[in-house]
Amino acid sequence: MLRKNKLIWDIRKRAVGVDERTDFIRTNYLDRLEFVQRLKLEASLDVHNGCVNTICWNDTGEYILSGSDDCNLIITDPYRRKVLVTVPSNHGASIYSARFMPESGDHWIVSAAEDGNIHYTNITRSPELIQYKYTCHNGTTYQVLTIPSDPNSFLSCGEDGTVRWFDVRLKNGCGKSSCKDDILVNCRRAVSSMAVSPTEPYYLALGCSDSSVRIYDRRMLGTISTGCHYSSGNTGICVRFVPPRLAGRSCRVTSLCYSSDGREILASFSSDYIYLFDPKDDKASKLKELPKNKGEGLLRPPVKRLRVRGDWSDTGPLARPESERERDGESSSSTSLMQRMSDMLSRWYEEAQNNRDQPQSRTTRSTAPEPAQVEQSAETLTHAQDTADPWSFTSQDGGVSSQSVSSASAEPVLSLHYSPEGTSTSTITLDFTTEGTNRRNSTSGEPTADQDDNSEEINHTSSTNNRPPLTHRLNLRGTLIGERVLRRTAAVRIQEIFRRRKERKEMAEAEALNIRRPVAKMTYEGHRNSRTMTKEACFWGNNFVLSGSDCGHIFIWDRHTEEHVMLMEADNHVVNCLQPHPYEPLLASSGIDYDIKIWSPMKESPSFNKVLTEEVILRNERMLEETRNTITVPASFMLRMLASLNHIRTDRFEGDHSEGSGQENDE
Repeated sequence: MLRKNKLIWDIRKRAVGVDERTDFIRTNYLDRLEFVQRLKLEASLDVHNGCVNTICWNDTGEYILSGSDDCNLIITDPYRRKVLVTVPSNHGASIYSARFMPESGDHWIVSAAEDGNIHYTNITRSPELIQYKYTCHNGTTYQVLTIPSDPNSFLSCGEDGTVRWFDVRLKNGCGKSSCKDDILVNCRRAVSSMAVSPTEPYYLALGCSDSSVRIYDRRMLGTISTGCHYSSGNTGICVRFVPPRLAGRSCRVTSLCYSSDGREILASFSSDYIYLFDPKDDKASKLKELPKNKGEGLLRPPVKRLRVRGDWSDTGPLARPESERERDGESSSSTSLMQRMSDMLSRWYEEAQNNRDQPQSRTTRSTAPEPAQVEQSAETLTHAQDTADPWSFTSQDGGVSSQSVSSASAEPVLSLHYSPEGTSTSTITLDFTTEGTNRRNSTSGEPTADQDDNSEEINHTSSTNNRPPLTHRLNLRGTLIGERVLRRTAAVRIQEIFRRRKERKEMAEAEALNIRRPVAKMTYEGHRNSRTMTKEACFWGNNFVLSGSDCGHIFIWDRHTEEHVMLMEADNHVVNCLQPHPYEPLLASSGIDYDIKIWSPMKESPSFNKVLTEEVILRNERMLEETRNTITVPASFMLRMLASLNHIRTDRFEGDHSEGSGQENDE
C-alpha cells in the first residue's frame, strides 16, 4: 500500500500548495521561458535492466511507474531515489505501456507488452499479486489508456487495428485468442497511439498507420460484451486529420496528446514532424486541392536501406549522416558489427536496384516470384514473422514492393518484396531470380493491391524454359514443411485481400460522411522520429511543446511560434518517453538507456545554445532523409537469406550437372 494515510497526504498537499487556489501560480512559472531554459538533469534513477519504454506519474506526482524490456514494472519515489515496489509483471516480452488506474489509491496497474497481452494487476500485497490477463489482441499491443475518474475500465490499441474497451466489472481477464467481445473500434489499420480529451472524455483520438488521426465519440460506440456492438468502422467517427504532405502515405502516429483545455491535439508522426491541430476545425474539407487520402492509393517509394535489428549506429548525439562520415573518411574498423551487417544488406539491395535501372536486352522484370521463389519466400517469411520486433517490419514512409532484375549471368539475383499492409505484422518476401525464365512484364505505374495479389497467383503455374521446374528440386528438401508454409502464406494472403476490400468500402463510406477535416495550425520540426514506435510529444504548460528524438536529445519549441527554445542531451541513443510532473516544473524522461532521468530548473541562469541546436537540426534533417525508407530486420533474416542463396546455388549446380549427364547418355 503506497499511500498509507490519506490524512497525512492531505496535510502535505496543503503544505506544498496543491490546491486550486495556487494552480494559477504554478501555471505562470511553467509558462515562463526562463524556467524552461533553466532545466538541468537532477537525477538518474537506475531501476531497470533494459530499455525503459514507458513512464508515468501517479495523479499526485509522488511516484513514477515504469516498464521496460526487462519485463518488470517498477514504482519509484523520485525524490528519495528509492524503489518502492518491483512488480514481476509476468509479461513474456518488452512492456510498452503501463498506467495507474484512476481512483484506485495507486493499487491497481494496467500494462501491455510486445506479446500482445494485457495484465491488470493489484499490488496491494506485493509480491503476492492479484493479476488478471487479457490475451485478446492479435499482435503487439502498443498502448493502454485509462479514462479520467473511471477506476473500472481501460482502453487498449494494437497492431491488429482494433481498439478494445475492457470493463473489469464484466470480465476479470480473457484467455481467448483474437477475441472480438471487447472491440470498440476496428480501424483495419494498426493503431499505435490514443488520447482521451481531458474535458470531454467521451472523445477518443486514435493514431492509425495510414497517416491519419481519427477522433471518435465513444457515446456512439459499444462492444459485444456491453450488448451495444456496431460492426461498421465508421460508426462514431467525427474528425479525421491527415497532414497534406502525408496524403496517400503510410506513416505511423507514435504519440497523441490533448492540451489541458481539450481544444488542441498534438500528433507526432514517424519519419515526419509534429503537428498541432484544432479538432473543431473543418478547413480541410473546404480545400478542394487537398487529396482525399483513399487507402487504396498508397504511394510506394523504393526501399533505400535495410537495417539489422540492434544496429543503433544512426542514433544518439554522436551519430552522423553517411555523407558526413564519408567526407571525414571514417574507417570500417570504427563501426559496429551490427552496422557492418546493415551496410552489407544495403549494398546487396543497391546492386539489385542498379541492375534494374541498367537497360539490358536480356533483362526482364517481374512483380511476382516463380514457384521456387514463392516456396523459398514463404519459408523465409515465416521465420521473419516469428522473430520480428514491433517495428522490425514497419516502413516509416509507406508500403514498398521492390523488384530486382536478373542480370545477363546465370547467378541468382536477390529480390526483396516488402508489404506493410498487414494488420498483425508487415512482411518481407525474399526471392531469387535467375536468367532465362519466362515472366510477365510488369505493368506501367504502380500496381494496385488487387493487381499484386492476382499477379502472384498467376505466376504460381509458370515454369522455366522446357526445363524441370526448379521447385521440384527444392521440394526434395522438406516437402511437408514447404507445403505447410505455402498453405499458411495463402491463408494470410486471402485474409489480407478481404481486409483490403472491406477497408476500401469503409473509406468510401467515410468520404460521404459529414466529418470534420482540420488543417495543421503549427508544425514542429528539427527532431528525428524514425527508429521507435513509442516516441512521445507533449505540452509543457500552455506555451511549450516537448519531444524526444533519435539523436538522443529533448527538443522544446515555443507552442505559438514553432521556434526552438531549448535542447537537452538526454540519452546515448534515443529519447522515447517524456512525462511532465502533474503540478511542479519537473520532467521525467527515458529511452534506450536503462535509467529514468529527472529534469528540473536548477541552472543558475537561463541558457540556450542556439548554434549547437542548429547543427543538431541540420544533421537530423539529413539523417531523416537517409533513413526515411529504411526497414529493420532481425539478424536471423540475414542468415536465412545467405542460407537460401547458397541453397539455390547448390540446386542449380546439381540440376546443371544432372542435365549434362543426361545429354551425354543421349549421345
